[in-house]
Parts: sequence; C-alpha cells; structure tokens
Amino acid sequence: MISYIGKRMIAVIPIVLFATLVTFALIHISPVDPAEAYLTAAHIYPTPEILEQKRHEFGLDQPLLTQYMQTLQRISRLDFGTSYLTNKPVWDEVKVRLPATAELALSSMLLSIVVSIPLGVLAAIRKNGWIDMLSRGVSYVGASIPQFWLGYLLIFFFSVRLDLLPVEGRGTWQHLVLPTLTLSFVLIALYTRLLRSSVLEQLQETYVQYARTRGIRERIIMLKHVLKIAIAPLITGMGMNLGKLLTGTIIVEQVFSWPGFGRYFVEAIFNRDIPVIQCYVFLAACLFIVCNLLVDLVHLYMDPRISAKGRAER
Repeated sequence: MISYIGKRMIAVIPIVLFATLVTFALIHISPVDPAEAYLTAAHIYPTPEILEQKRHEFGLDQPLLTQYMQTLQRISRLDFGTSYLTNKPVWDEVKVRLPATAELALSSMLLSIVVSIPLGVLAAIRKNGWIDMLSRGVSYVGASIPQFWLGYLLIFFFSVRLDLLPVEGRGTWQHLVLPTLTLSFVLIALYTRLLRSSVLEQLQETYVQYARTRGIRERIIMLKHVLKIAIAPLITGMGMNLGKLLTGTIIVEQVFSWPGFGRYFVEAIFNRDIPVIQCYVFLAACLFIVCNLLVDLVHLYMDPRISAKGRAER
C-alpha cells in the first residue's frame, strides 16, 4: 500500500507541472496585460511610464523561462502573489474561503450518499415498483433541471413565500440548507441511477444464484456481497464530483452569495485578477489529483485483487 501511494505521488509531479505550465502559457498568450489589469483594478490610469514600471516590478520584462521558474518557486512556497483587487496575499484570502466551499461540498456529498444509496438499492430490488418509478422520476428531473434555476426555485418557495430559510450568506445551519439541497439534488439523481444499474447487473451474476441456493438470506447477500461490488462505480463518481465540489460550485455560490472559493474565482475573472486565477487553476488540479488518489485507495481496500493484478503484470 505504501509503495502504491508513493508511486502515485511521484506521478502527480508531472501533472502539477503541466497544470502550472498551461496556466502560465495562457496568461502570457492572453491579450490582457497583467500590469494593465493591476492598474485598472487599482483605478490608476495606465500611462506608458507606469506600465513599464509595473512590468518591471512583476518581472514581466524578463525571459519567459526565468518567469516560469520564478513562478514555480513561488508556488512551492504557496506564494501566489497579491490580489490586484484587494492588495492582500492571495493565499490568505483563499484560506478564508476554502472552509466555506468545503463545508458546502461535504454537506452536499453526505446528503446525496444518505439518500441515493438506499434509494438505488431499493429501486433495484423492487424493479418496476413504485420506489423504482419514484427513483426514475427523481433521476430524470435531477438530470435535466439547471442548478441555477433550481436554486432560484427553492429561494422563491422557502425564502420568499414561506419565509423559512435565509436567501443568502453563511453563518448558521439554516444558510446551508438551500445550497446543499440545490447541489445534492443533481448528485442524488446521478448516484441513484448509477447504483440501481450496478446492483441489477450484480443480481444476475452466478455467485448470487449460488448464494440463494445455499439458503443465505437475501439481506446478507445484498449487504455483504452485492453492494460491496456494486458500489464501486458510485465511489468513482463520488471522487470525481468531490473534486468538482471542492474547487468551488461556481453557479450555486453565486446564486446564494456563498462566500466560497468558486465565487472568489468568478470575481477574479471579471476583474482580471491574474494571481487569483493562477492560484485557482493550480489548486483545482491538486484537488482533483488528491480525490482520484483517494478513490483508487478505496478501490484497493475494497478489492485487493487490484493490487494482486498489478503485481502479476509486473
């Protein structure tokens, strides 16, 4: 296990370097001059003299290779520079906003797991029954409804008409309810159908028929054998979606004015805040890599045959 983790961590290095290289290249290919963007955000008229001074201050007059190596050195220290908009260190502002995004992501993921696993299993066991029909309806609606529209719909009913929950902001558990429902509804629709299909496929396998002929109770067959294998695609989907949620659910954070990482990124785009954009891309790449690594470790724990297969191939 330790050897596997070590190899995966080594494989992460070129991916992170590639992400930083792409970000660096896009910033320099872009027609937006970082010095001009800084002066615009600071409400300073960009005269040629001031532009030249800021380009020298930012190191933009140096060769590209030198600039890229300096960028890597700063990133290794988690130094992403200063925000053009607030004149505060980018990493300090990110540390303030990441907990809000993590809170929303984990609550949405937890709710989707609690609802989708029993609903997906029951839909497979009671195929074509009313629970199955209900799960299909939830899946169809969740897959087709836009998240921003669902968010505004929840605001209209629960905040405007019923006055039960706050519209925006973060602070109490009431503020978390509507954004969590908005995010988890789509995940519930996806996970329910995914788990239903996987369980139905496993119920047709030979080992299930053998277990039934031996007189093993259906509940034990489902929980100890079928679900352990059928849940593997769900774990993969959860890992990918967790990375997406942790990088900031941009639309939902905008709708509910949630002070998270995604909203911070949107504000940076509109204000051409290049240090913030560079920080976001780097952290997004790292979060996706970590989530994929966690998914692989969970699969390895649940199915040791993966490790045995890897040793056999070597």
